[in-house]
Amino acid sequence: MTAVLVVNSGSSSFKYQLIEMDTETTLASGLVERIGEVIGDSVHSIAGVKAEVSAAEAAAETHLAASADQKWKRELPIPDHTAGFAVMLEAFATHGPSLAVHAPVAVGHRVVHGGARFHQPTLVTPQVERDIDELSGLAPLHNPGALQGIVAAIEAFADVPHVAIFDTAFHQTLPPEAFTYAINADLAEKFRIRRYGFHGTSHGFVAREAADFLQRPVEDLNQIVLHLGNGGSACAVEGGRSVETSMGMTPLEGLVMGTRSGDIDPGVLFHLHRRAGLDFPEIDKLLNRGSGLLGLTGRGDMRDVIVAAAAGDGPSQLAIDVYVHRVKGYVGAYYAQLGRVDVISFTAGVGENAPLVRERALAGLEAMGIRIDPERNAAADRGARVISADDSAVTVLVIPTDEELEIARQTLATVR
Repeated sequence: MTAVLVVNSGSSSFKYQLIEMDTETTLASGLVERIGEVIGDSVHSIAGVKAEVSAAEAAAETHLAASADQKWKRELPIPDHTAGFAVMLEAFATHGPSLAVHAPVAVGHRVVHGGARFHQPTLVTPQVERDIDELSGLAPLHNPGALQGIVAAIEAFADVPHVAIFDTAFHQTLPPEAFTYAINADLAEKFRIRRYGFHGTSHGFVAREAADFLQRPVEDLNQIVLHLGNGGSACAVEGGRSVETSMGMTPLEGLVMGTRSGDIDPGVLFHLHRRAGLDFPEIDKLLNRGSGLLGLTGRGDMRDVIVAAAAGDGPSQLAIDVYVHRVKGYVGAYYAQLGRVDVISFTAGVGENAPLVRERALAGLEAMGIRIDPERNAAADRGARVISADDSAVTVLVIPTDEELEIARQTLATVR
Protein backbone atom coordinates (compact mmCIF):
# COMPACT_ATOMS: atom_id res chain seq x y z
CA MET A 1 0.00 0.00 0.00
CA THR A 2 1.23 3.49 -0.89
CA ALA A 3 -0.44 6.36 0.98
CA VAL A 4 0.12 10.11 0.60
CA LEU A 5 -1.09 12.70 3.06
CA VAL A 6 -2.28 15.93 1.41
CA VAL A 7 -2.38 19.11 3.52
CA ASN A 8 -3.98 22.42 2.59
CA SER A 9 -3.14 24.95 5.29
CA GLY A 10 -4.47 28.44 5.91
CA SER A 11 -3.64 30.87 8.66
CA SER A 12 -6.33 29.53 11.00
CA SER A 13 -7.20 26.11 9.59
CA PHE A 14 -5.99 23.16 7.58
CA LYS A 15 -7.70 20.46 5.57
CA TYR A 16 -6.18 17.04 5.04
CA GLN A 17 -6.73 13.87 3.07
CA LEU A 18 -5.02 10.50 3.33
CA ILE A 19 -5.09 8.94 -0.13
CA GLU A 20 -4.20 5.36 -1.01
CA MET A 21 -2.40 5.83 -4.30
CA ASP A 22 -2.53 2.24 -5.55
CA THR A 23 -6.29 2.65 -5.97
CA GLU A 24 -6.49 6.46 -5.62
CA THR A 25 -8.96 5.94 -2.79
CA THR A 26 -9.47 8.56 -0.11
CA LEU A 27 -9.07 6.76 3.20
CA ALA A 28 -9.76 9.75 5.43
CA SER A 29 -10.34 13.47 5.21
CA GLY A 30 -10.74 16.15 7.80
CA LEU A 31 -10.65 19.75 8.82
CA VAL A 32 -9.02 21.44 11.78
CA GLU A 33 -10.21 25.02 11.99
CA ARG A 34 -10.36 28.18 14.08
CA ILE A 35 -6.75 27.68 15.10
CA GLY A 36 -5.69 30.39 17.50
CA GLU A 37 -9.11 32.03 17.56
CA VAL A 38 -10.41 32.57 21.07
CA ILE A 39 -14.20 32.47 21.32
CA GLY A 40 -15.13 33.18 24.92
CA ASP A 41 -12.87 30.85 26.88
CA SER A 42 -12.17 28.33 24.15
CA VAL A 43 -11.02 27.72 20.62
CA HIS A 44 -13.00 25.32 18.47
CA SER A 45 -11.68 22.75 16.05
CA ILE A 46 -13.37 20.16 13.87
CA ALA A 47 -11.87 17.03 12.37
CA GLY A 48 -13.66 14.40 10.35
CA VAL A 49 -12.89 10.87 9.23
CA LYS A 50 -14.35 10.16 5.82
CA ALA A 51 -13.65 6.45 5.49
CA GLU A 52 -12.83 3.90 8.13
CA VAL A 53 -10.87 0.77 7.25
CA SER A 54 -11.72 -2.40 9.11
CA ALA A 55 -9.06 -4.36 10.99
CA ALA A 56 -9.69 -7.35 8.75
CA GLU A 57 -9.13 -5.30 5.59
CA ALA A 58 -5.99 -3.74 7.03
CA ALA A 59 -4.58 -7.09 8.11
CA ALA A 60 -5.30 -8.68 4.75
CA GLU A 61 -4.14 -5.57 2.84
CA THR A 62 -6.96 -6.12 0.38
CA HIS A 63 -8.67 -3.50 -1.74
CA LEU A 64 -9.84 -0.68 0.48
CA ALA A 65 -13.50 0.19 0.08
CA ALA A 66 -14.81 3.26 1.87
CA SER A 67 -17.58 2.57 4.34
CA ALA A 68 -20.33 5.06 5.05
CA ASP A 69 -18.90 8.38 6.15
CA GLN A 70 -17.71 8.34 9.74
CA LYS A 71 -17.71 11.80 11.26
CA TRP A 72 -15.83 12.88 14.33
CA LYS A 73 -16.10 16.28 15.90
CA ARG A 74 -14.33 17.74 18.86
CA GLU A 75 -14.04 21.20 20.40
CA LEU A 76 -10.93 22.15 22.32
CA PRO A 77 -8.27 24.86 22.40
CA ILE A 78 -5.94 24.72 19.38
CA PRO A 79 -3.30 27.41 19.85
CA ASP A 80 -1.26 26.70 16.72
CA HIS A 81 -0.80 24.38 13.76
CA THR A 82 1.44 22.01 15.72
CA ALA A 83 -1.40 21.40 18.18
CA GLY A 84 -3.74 21.01 15.21
CA PHE A 85 -1.65 18.20 13.78
CA ALA A 86 -1.75 16.49 17.17
CA VAL A 87 -5.56 16.60 16.94
CA MET A 88 -5.40 15.07 13.47
CA LEU A 89 -3.09 12.27 14.65
CA GLU A 90 -5.46 11.59 17.54
CA ALA A 91 -8.34 11.27 15.07
CA PHE A 92 -6.39 8.67 13.09
CA ALA A 93 -5.43 6.77 16.25
CA THR A 94 -8.96 6.76 17.65
CA HIS A 95 -11.10 6.37 14.55
CA GLY A 96 -8.76 4.94 11.90
CA PRO A 97 -7.43 4.19 9.47
CA SER A 98 -4.29 3.22 11.31
CA LEU A 99 -1.22 5.18 10.28
CA ALA A 100 0.83 2.18 11.33
CA VAL A 101 -0.78 0.26 8.49
CA HIS A 102 -1.20 3.17 6.09
CA ALA A 103 1.85 5.21 6.92
CA PRO A 104 2.23 8.02 4.35
CA VAL A 105 5.28 7.74 2.14
CA ALA A 106 5.19 11.52 1.65
CA VAL A 107 3.22 14.63 2.57
CA GLY A 108 2.07 16.99 -0.18
CA HIS A 109 1.38 20.64 0.65
CA ARG A 110 -0.68 23.11 -1.33
CA VAL A 111 1.07 26.48 -1.54
CA VAL A 112 -0.78 29.29 -3.29
CA HIS A 113 2.06 31.49 -4.52
CA GLY A 114 5.37 30.29 -5.92
CA GLY A 115 6.10 33.48 -7.83
CA ALA A 116 8.29 32.97 -10.90
CA ARG A 117 10.65 30.84 -8.80
CA PHE A 118 8.76 27.55 -8.59
CA HIS A 119 7.48 25.96 -11.78
CA GLN A 120 7.15 22.35 -10.63
CA PRO A 121 6.52 20.30 -7.47
CA THR A 122 9.44 20.88 -5.12
CA LEU A 123 10.87 18.91 -2.20
CA VAL A 124 10.67 21.07 0.91
CA THR A 125 14.07 22.09 2.27
CA PRO A 126 14.99 24.88 4.69
CA GLN A 127 15.75 27.06 1.66
CA VAL A 128 12.33 26.34 0.14
CA GLU A 129 10.72 27.29 3.45
CA ARG A 130 12.60 30.59 3.38
CA ASP A 131 11.52 31.17 -0.23
CA ILE A 132 7.86 30.53 0.62
CA ASP A 133 8.16 32.96 3.51
CA GLU A 134 9.81 35.57 1.30
CA LEU A 135 7.03 35.19 -1.30
CA SER A 136 4.43 35.98 1.37
CA GLY A 137 4.62 39.58 0.21
CA LEU A 138 2.80 38.45 -2.96
CA ALA A 139 0.21 36.36 -1.08
CA PRO A 140 -0.06 37.67 2.50
CA LEU A 141 -3.38 35.90 3.07
CA HIS A 142 -2.15 32.49 1.92
CA ASN A 143 1.58 31.76 2.05
CA PRO A 144 2.11 32.41 5.79
CA GLY A 145 -0.55 29.84 6.69
CA ALA A 146 0.87 27.33 4.22
CA LEU A 147 4.30 27.73 5.78
CA GLN A 148 2.92 27.24 9.29
CA GLY A 149 1.31 24.01 8.10
CA ILE A 150 4.53 22.82 6.48
CA VAL A 151 6.56 23.44 9.64
CA ALA A 152 4.00 21.66 11.82
CA ALA A 153 3.66 18.74 9.40
CA ILE A 154 7.42 18.22 9.26
CA GLU A 155 7.42 18.02 13.04
CA ALA A 156 4.60 15.46 12.98
CA PHE A 157 6.00 13.45 10.05
CA ALA A 158 9.74 13.96 10.34
CA ASP A 159 10.79 10.74 8.60
CA VAL A 160 9.10 11.24 5.21
CA PRO A 161 9.70 13.73 2.41
CA HIS A 162 7.47 16.79 2.13
CA VAL A 163 6.60 18.27 -1.27
CA ALA A 164 5.28 21.76 -2.02
CA ILE A 165 2.76 22.00 -4.87
CA PHE A 166 2.28 25.58 -6.07
CA ASP A 167 -0.98 26.95 -7.49
CA THR A 168 1.04 29.21 -9.75
CA ALA A 169 3.32 26.51 -11.19
CA PHE A 170 1.03 25.39 -14.03
CA HIS A 171 0.95 28.95 -15.36
CA GLN A 172 4.73 29.31 -15.62
CA THR A 173 4.30 28.46 -19.32
CA LEU A 174 2.50 31.77 -19.97
CA PRO A 175 4.29 33.69 -22.73
CA PRO A 176 5.70 37.13 -21.89
CA GLU A 177 2.93 38.92 -23.76
CA ALA A 178 0.40 37.22 -21.48
CA PHE A 179 2.11 37.76 -18.13
CA THR A 180 3.50 41.28 -18.64
CA TYR A 181 1.66 44.33 -17.31
CA ALA A 182 2.13 47.56 -19.26
CA ILE A 183 3.67 49.57 -16.43
CA ASN A 184 7.16 50.94 -15.84
CA ALA A 185 9.46 48.00 -16.57
CA ASP A 186 11.99 48.82 -13.85
CA LEU A 187 9.30 49.01 -11.17
CA ALA A 188 7.75 45.78 -12.42
CA GLU A 189 11.07 43.95 -12.23
CA LYS A 190 12.03 45.36 -8.84
CA PHE A 191 8.72 44.50 -7.18
CA ARG A 192 7.97 41.34 -9.24
CA ILE A 193 4.80 42.79 -10.72
CA ARG A 194 3.47 40.43 -13.37
CA ARG A 195 0.62 38.01 -13.89
CA TYR A 196 1.15 34.67 -12.16
CA GLY A 197 -2.25 32.98 -12.30
CA PHE A 198 -3.79 30.63 -9.75
CA HIS A 199 -5.92 27.46 -9.51
CA GLY A 200 -3.16 25.87 -11.57
CA THR A 201 -3.48 22.50 -9.85
CA SER A 202 -7.15 22.37 -10.81
CA HIS A 203 -6.68 23.66 -14.35
CA GLY A 204 -3.93 21.14 -15.09
CA PHE A 205 -5.91 18.26 -13.57
CA VAL A 206 -9.09 19.10 -15.48
CA ALA A 207 -7.28 19.55 -18.79
CA ARG A 208 -5.72 16.09 -18.49
CA GLU A 209 -8.94 14.48 -17.23
CA ALA A 210 -10.85 15.97 -20.16
CA ALA A 211 -8.33 14.53 -22.61
CA ASP A 212 -8.52 11.12 -20.92
CA PHE A 213 -12.32 11.26 -20.95
CA LEU A 214 -12.33 11.97 -24.67
CA GLN A 215 -9.56 9.39 -25.25
CA ARG A 216 -7.41 11.93 -27.03
CA PRO A 217 -3.84 13.04 -26.34
CA VAL A 218 -3.81 16.23 -24.31
CA GLU A 219 -1.09 17.52 -26.65
CA ASP A 220 -3.62 17.54 -29.53
CA LEU A 221 -6.26 19.64 -27.76
CA ASN A 222 -6.89 23.35 -27.35
CA GLN A 223 -9.00 23.78 -24.23
CA ILE A 224 -10.71 26.44 -22.14
CA VAL A 225 -11.07 25.43 -18.49
CA LEU A 226 -13.56 27.36 -16.36
CA HIS A 227 -12.89 26.83 -12.65
CA LEU A 228 -16.00 28.39 -11.12
CA GLY A 229 -16.22 28.15 -7.35
CA ASN A 230 -16.20 30.69 -4.54
CA GLY A 231 -13.01 31.74 -6.28
CA GLY A 232 -13.10 31.58 -10.05
CA SER A 233 -10.67 31.65 -12.95
CA ALA A 234 -10.49 30.81 -16.62
CA CYS A 235 -7.52 29.24 -18.37
CA ALA A 236 -6.59 28.73 -22.01
CA VAL A 237 -4.70 25.43 -22.35
CA GLU A 238 -2.84 24.74 -25.58
CA GLY A 239 -1.55 21.20 -25.91
CA GLY A 240 -1.62 20.75 -22.12
CA ARG A 241 0.19 24.03 -21.41
CA SER A 242 -1.32 27.14 -19.84
CA VAL A 243 -1.00 30.06 -22.29
CA GLU A 244 -3.47 32.51 -20.73
CA THR A 245 -5.38 32.78 -17.46
CA SER A 246 -7.70 35.29 -15.84
CA MET A 247 -6.13 35.74 -12.39
CA GLY A 248 -3.11 37.99 -12.23
CA MET A 249 -0.44 38.97 -9.74
CA THR A 250 -3.01 38.10 -7.06
CA PRO A 251 -6.22 36.01 -7.15
CA LEU A 252 -8.27 39.24 -7.35
CA GLU A 253 -8.13 39.78 -11.12
CA GLY A 254 -10.52 38.21 -13.60
CA LEU A 255 -13.96 36.70 -13.11
CA VAL A 256 -16.62 37.81 -10.63
CA MET A 257 -16.28 35.58 -7.54
CA GLY A 258 -18.08 34.94 -4.28
CA THR A 259 -16.54 37.87 -2.43
CA ARG A 260 -13.94 39.22 -4.90
CA SER A 261 -14.64 41.88 -7.50
CA GLY A 262 -12.58 40.46 -10.34
CA ASP A 263 -11.63 42.92 -13.07
CA ILE A 264 -12.11 46.56 -12.06
CA ASP A 265 -10.79 49.89 -13.33
CA PRO A 266 -7.80 50.76 -11.08
CA GLY A 267 -9.08 54.33 -11.10
CA VAL A 268 -11.95 53.19 -8.90
CA LEU A 269 -9.45 52.56 -6.10
CA PHE A 270 -8.11 56.11 -6.27
CA HIS A 271 -11.65 57.46 -6.40
CA LEU A 272 -12.64 55.50 -3.28
CA HIS A 273 -9.54 56.76 -1.52
CA ARG A 274 -10.01 60.41 -2.47
CA ARG A 275 -13.79 60.78 -2.38
CA ALA A 276 -15.01 58.07 0.02
CA GLY A 277 -12.08 58.44 2.39
CA LEU A 278 -11.25 54.74 2.38
CA ASP A 279 -7.67 53.85 3.25
CA PHE A 280 -5.87 51.10 1.35
CA PRO A 281 -6.46 48.31 3.92
CA GLU A 282 -10.18 49.12 3.72
CA ILE A 283 -10.10 49.03 -0.08
CA ASP A 284 -8.20 45.72 0.03
CA LYS A 285 -10.85 44.25 2.33
CA LEU A 286 -13.66 45.65 0.19
CA LEU A 287 -12.40 44.14 -3.06
CA ASN A 288 -11.34 40.76 -1.63
CA ARG A 289 -14.00 40.10 1.00
CA GLY A 290 -16.91 42.44 0.39
CA SER A 291 -17.39 42.43 -3.36
CA GLY A 292 -18.38 39.93 -6.05
CA LEU A 293 -21.70 38.20 -5.46
CA LEU A 294 -21.65 39.29 -1.83
CA GLY A 295 -21.23 42.93 -2.74
CA LEU A 296 -23.96 42.83 -5.38
CA THR A 297 -26.56 40.86 -3.41
CA GLY A 298 -25.50 40.43 0.21
CA ARG A 299 -25.13 36.71 -0.58
CA GLY A 300 -21.72 35.21 -1.30
CA ASP A 301 -22.93 31.74 -2.37
CA MET A 302 -24.14 31.27 -5.93
CA ARG A 303 -26.72 28.72 -4.76
CA ASP A 304 -28.41 31.36 -2.62
CA VAL A 305 -28.19 33.92 -5.40
CA ILE A 306 -29.88 31.57 -7.90
CA VAL A 307 -32.72 30.84 -5.45
CA ALA A 308 -33.23 34.53 -4.76
CA ALA A 309 -33.14 35.40 -8.46
CA ALA A 310 -35.78 32.75 -9.22
CA ALA A 311 -37.97 34.36 -6.56
CA GLY A 312 -37.75 37.69 -8.36
CA ASP A 313 -34.97 39.42 -6.43
CA GLY A 314 -33.65 42.13 -8.74
CA PRO A 315 -30.10 42.45 -7.36
CA SER A 316 -29.64 38.68 -7.57
CA GLN A 317 -30.84 38.61 -11.17
CA LEU A 318 -28.39 41.37 -12.02
CA ALA A 319 -25.57 39.55 -10.21
CA ILE A 320 -26.08 36.45 -12.35
CA ASP A 321 -26.14 38.64 -15.47
CA VAL A 322 -22.84 40.25 -14.48
CA TYR A 323 -21.30 36.88 -13.53
CA VAL A 324 -22.11 35.10 -16.82
CA HIS A 325 -21.28 38.20 -18.87
CA ARG A 326 -17.75 38.12 -17.48
CA VAL A 327 -17.37 34.36 -18.08
CA LYS A 328 -18.62 34.68 -21.65
CA GLY A 329 -16.18 37.51 -22.30
CA TYR A 330 -13.24 35.36 -21.24
CA VAL A 331 -14.45 32.43 -23.35
CA GLY A 332 -14.53 34.71 -26.40
CA ALA A 333 -11.12 36.22 -25.63
CA TYR A 334 -9.49 32.83 -25.15
CA TYR A 335 -11.08 31.48 -28.31
CA ALA A 336 -9.39 34.35 -30.13
CA GLN A 337 -6.05 33.70 -28.41
CA LEU A 338 -6.10 29.97 -29.15
CA GLY A 339 -7.42 30.30 -32.69
CA ARG A 340 -9.16 26.93 -32.36
CA VAL A 341 -11.00 25.45 -29.40
CA ASP A 342 -11.70 21.75 -29.10
CA VAL A 343 -12.99 21.53 -25.53
CA ILE A 344 -14.55 23.79 -22.92
CA SER A 345 -14.72 22.29 -19.41
CA PHE A 346 -16.68 23.53 -16.41
CA THR A 347 -15.39 22.57 -12.98
CA ALA A 348 -15.51 23.41 -9.23
CA GLY A 349 -18.60 24.07 -7.11
CA VAL A 350 -20.50 26.42 -9.42
CA GLY A 351 -19.16 24.95 -12.63
CA GLU A 352 -20.11 21.41 -11.67
CA ASN A 353 -23.46 22.10 -10.03
CA ALA A 354 -25.13 25.15 -11.61
CA PRO A 355 -26.73 24.29 -14.98
CA LEU A 356 -28.18 27.80 -15.21
CA VAL A 357 -24.71 29.36 -15.09
CA ARG A 358 -23.29 26.92 -17.65
CA GLU A 359 -26.18 27.48 -20.05
CA ARG A 360 -26.15 31.25 -19.84
CA ALA A 361 -22.34 31.57 -19.95
CA LEU A 362 -22.27 29.93 -23.40
CA ALA A 363 -25.61 31.12 -24.75
CA GLY A 364 -25.36 32.96 -28.07
CA LEU A 365 -22.02 31.44 -29.03
CA GLU A 366 -23.45 29.06 -31.63
CA ALA A 367 -21.66 30.92 -34.44
CA MET A 368 -18.39 29.91 -32.73
CA GLY A 369 -19.42 26.25 -32.86
CA ILE A 370 -20.45 26.13 -29.18
CA ARG A 371 -23.86 24.59 -28.55
CA ILE A 372 -25.10 23.16 -25.24
CA ASP A 373 -27.73 20.42 -25.15
CA PRO A 374 -30.37 21.62 -22.65
CA GLU A 375 -31.33 18.14 -21.46
CA ARG A 376 -27.75 16.98 -20.95
CA ASN A 377 -26.90 20.21 -19.17
CA ALA A 378 -29.90 19.98 -16.83
CA ALA A 379 -29.40 16.28 -15.98
CA ALA A 380 -28.57 15.53 -12.35
CA ASP A 381 -25.63 13.34 -13.34
CA ARG A 382 -22.34 13.40 -11.48
CA GLY A 383 -18.89 12.67 -12.75
CA ALA A 384 -17.32 13.61 -16.06
CA ARG A 385 -19.92 14.13 -18.76
CA VAL A 386 -20.67 15.78 -22.10
CA ILE A 387 -23.23 18.58 -22.04
CA SER A 388 -22.80 19.85 -25.60
CA ALA A 389 -25.11 18.96 -28.46
CA ASP A 390 -24.09 16.34 -30.99
CA ASP A 391 -23.70 19.02 -33.68
CA SER A 392 -21.51 21.26 -31.49
CA ALA A 393 -18.09 21.75 -33.06
CA VAL A 394 -16.67 22.41 -29.59
CA THR A 395 -17.14 19.66 -27.01
CA VAL A 396 -18.45 21.08 -23.75
CA LEU A 397 -17.78 19.00 -20.64
CA VAL A 398 -18.34 19.01 -16.91
CA ILE A 399 -15.21 17.61 -15.26
CA PRO A 400 -15.18 17.33 -11.44
CA THR A 401 -11.94 18.71 -10.12
CA ASP A 402 -9.90 16.91 -7.47
CA GLU A 403 -7.03 19.14 -6.41
CA GLU A 404 -6.12 16.87 -3.50
CA LEU A 405 -5.72 13.86 -5.79
CA GLU A 406 -3.63 15.95 -8.19
CA ILE A 407 -1.43 17.11 -5.31
CA ALA A 408 -1.04 13.49 -4.19
CA ARG A 409 -0.12 12.37 -7.72
CA GLN A 410 2.48 15.11 -8.11
CA THR A 411 3.85 14.44 -4.64
CA LEU A 412 4.30 10.73 -5.30
CA ALA A 413 5.87 11.38 -8.71
CA THR A 414 8.32 13.83 -7.12
CA VAL A 415 9.52 11.51 -4.36
CA ARG A 416 9.84 8.62 -6.78
